[in-house]
Amino acid sequence: MTNTETALKDAMSSIEGALGVALVDYGSGMALGTLGGSQSLDLNVAAAGNTDVVRAKLRTMEMLNIQDSIEDILITLGAQYHLIRLLTGRGGNGLFLYLVLDARRANLAMARHQLKRIEAELEV
Repeated sequence: MTNTETALKDAMSSIEGALGVALVDYGSGMALGTLGGSQSLDLNVAAAGNTDVVRAKLRTMEMLNIQDSIEDILITLGAQYHLIRLLTGRGGNGLFLYLVLDARRANLAMARHQLKRIEAELEV
């Protein structure tokens, strides 16, 4: 089991093309931890904004009576991938991992695989 800081460091070091990562509470929109980012990539602002994305998708699923859970949400930009992975185990309800990748350097399939592994090891 890993803590938040270790999980974020693992994501930044093991996922090729990682530009930033955050653990976010989508109830409040607050980032519980961030690593990476830049002047043009404020992870706290991104955490709050992507909380709206998660909430909207959950509301839509409820309105459509979809009895399933979100594994991850992918947003592709011209130069970046934004990956949102909802946590499911060990007190992770209401939290998601948010990962920003450089699209030129990242392998999206491997990034999803690594993020799933990190989520499974994370103790919140």
